[in-house]
Amino acid sequence: QESDCQPIGCVEKEDGSTLCGYYQFSQDYYEDCGAPGKRYRDSVETAWKRCANDYNCSTRCVQKFVDRYKLGCPNRGTCEQSARLHNGGINGCNMQSTLKYWDTIKSCCQCS
Repeated sequence: QESDCQPIGCVEKEDGSTLCGYYQFSQDYYEDCGAPGKRYRDSVETAWKRCANDYNCSTRCVQKFVDRYKLGCPNRGTCEQSARLHNGGINGCNMQSTLKYWDTIKSCCQCS
């Protein structure tokens, strides 16, 4: 959704945050998903940017993030959990602000 399935690099947002890669996630998000692909001598920043721009690594990160926090999304389907947690963070399923994103994903992916 965020990148049209392209590794678009990093984008600085109006609030000063930086989001990178296929799923446009932050360094904090990357650390929260367990920092997949981080090598021993890598800085977290280097590993985050590399993972974010690698489709398999970034997909694994999003899946781990959702798996970690999905219990905070009871009574919702997997697709809705994934979309709203990814968009809004750990409390995404309880935030009104994630509904627009969920509606976009739902219509695009035909999921519930």
